[in-house]
Amino acid sequence: MPHTPHVERHFTGGETVRDVVIGMSDGLNVPFALAAGLSGAVASAHVVVVAGLAEIAAGSIAMGLGAFLAAKSDAEHYEQELVRGKRRLERFRKRRPWRFLRSSRRMV
Repeated sequence: MPHTPHVERHFTGGETVRDVVIGMSDGLNVPFALAAGLSGAVASAHVVVVAGLAEIAAGSIAMGLGAFLAAKSDAEHYEQELVRGKRRLERFRKRRPWRFLRSSRRMV
């Protein structure tokens, strides 16, 4: 029976889609809530529109900075864990080189 290679394409934009969905949900709910609250308190429609636009701008900046800081801290955490793992592996090799050699032979 001939062997055909398994070709499967996976969606790789999961984090981007997640960020867009969360941003859209937060970015739409807050201005509508603000406009609803202001429309009951203020008689001028102009004030409500300007306040809504100002909130959209401020919310966009806040969400962008939040996403940037989250991605930066995630990258820093990953880097620290990688360094920590390499240090542990070196200590393990120095203390018990026979165990390292034995386990690597089993893998082969």
